[in-house]
Amino acid sequence: QVQLVESGGALVQPGGSLRLSCAASGFIFGNYAMSWVRQAPGKGLESISTINTSGSSTTYVDSVKGRFTISRDNAENTLYLQMNDLKPEDTAVYYCVKFRSSPRSRGTQVTVSS
Repeated sequence: QVQLVESGGALVQPGGSLRLSCAASGFIFGNYAMSWVRQAPGKGLESISTINTSGSSTTYVDSVKGRFTISRDNAENTLYLQMNDLKPEDTAVYYCVKFRSSPRSRGTQVTVSS
């Protein structure tokens, strides 16, 4: 069955960096565009970044553009999100999903606070 396991979340100070990882199994990872979505406390899901199957094309929501970088390693069935210059408003649970799918995993908590 499809399994996506996120890791790398932590408590970090404003301006800090984190790298999230998502280990995929149960499907042919390289055949799917993938996205990172997040849910901040008391808010709905927000899709923040998407990458195509080869990794040659990426998109970002304006709020993270220039600070976050999505990437993938199809040989390792892993999706990444490098997050730099983190802000308190980035505090959320982060999920990796197949493009246009809803989260079905536990996600990883990112908290940005001094």
